[in-house]
Amino acid sequence: MWLVAPGWSRSRGVLIAIMVTFAVPALPQTTISTGSIQGTVTDASGAVLSGAKVSITSNATGRQFTVSTTSAGAYASGALTPGDYTLRVEAPGFKAAVETVTVQVGVTSPGNMRLQLGQATQTVEVEASQLQVNTEQASVQGVLTTQQIENLPINGRNFLDLAQLEPGVQIQDGGNFDPTKNGFSSISFGGRYGRTARIEVDGLDISDETVGTTTQNVPEGAIQEFQIQQSSLDLSTELTSSGSVNVTTRSGTNSYHGDAYYYFRDQTLDANLPGASNNYFQRNQYGASFGGAIIKDKLFFFLDGERTKQDLLNPVLSGGPFQSLTGNYD
Repeated sequence: MWLVAPGWSRSRGVLIAIMVTFAVPALPQTTISTGSIQGTVTDASGAVLSGAKVSITSNATGRQFTVSTTSAGAYASGALTPGDYTLRVEAPGFKAAVETVTVQVGVTSPGNMRLQLGQATQTVEVEASQLQVNTEQASVQGVLTTQQIENLPINGRNFLDLAQLEPGVQIQDGGNFDPTKNGFSSISFGGRYGRTARIEVDGLDISDETVGTTTQNVPEGAIQEFQIQQSSLDLSTELTSSGSVNVTTRSGTNSYHGDAYYYFRDQTLDANLPGASNNYFQRNQYGASFGGAIIKDKLFFFLDGERTKQDLLNPVLSGGPFQSLTGNYD
């Protein structure tokens, strides 16, 4: 016997992400939901330059701060929100150098600069190679960017499904762990048990320690990027025997941006199995997001909401109404 029953209905509640930026020095990196830039400034001969001024500006929000190189010519930005930054290095008697550096979640991006002799009013544009090896961190990791999250189709709009793009990663259905986890996903690293994966959003642990998967689903449209890291005893993550996922959510920028969507799927859109018709299935997904600036370069907002409603057939075994009376009474 088959009954039409609601599989699950989920509202990924409206997410309000408000970021306030003031003209203060960068704080040390304490959460894995951020990235950073560090490097060394040298002259044309390779000698280090101490006291060079390094200006770091966010291309999205306009936030800017400066640091100076040490006696060893080194500098570090501290914690930065993932995104593109303009790096400008100046030193007396040298031409200023400018380079665009992309910061990713949980990654220390290299920002080594070499200055040329010349007037300080002259500027040299530096173009970095697109392929760079991270020599700052000894860990096995990969980052899924905003472009990948927006452009790649996902069945059910669960952003964790994109983790399958990384080698050695498999997705496990949360419904196999517990009936209350229908619509949730977990990640298996290298064939390890998916319940032990650590998942953090903006530095907060949302892993379900009892059943597995996560305690909440984050709307796909609210994800800026996320990092997948296999267990390598990296101190930037909490203890895990398999691996971790570090998620950073979007924030507003100086430009207003948003979108709205509706997705529909039912059994008539699927090919029939040989000799049988498809069972009843229907899924409705809709939502919207919007973000921008309240005060330019200072105060930003971002809102995102999504709802998913899914109905499908569930098998039900039903006996007679009087099972206890069945028998031979002769």
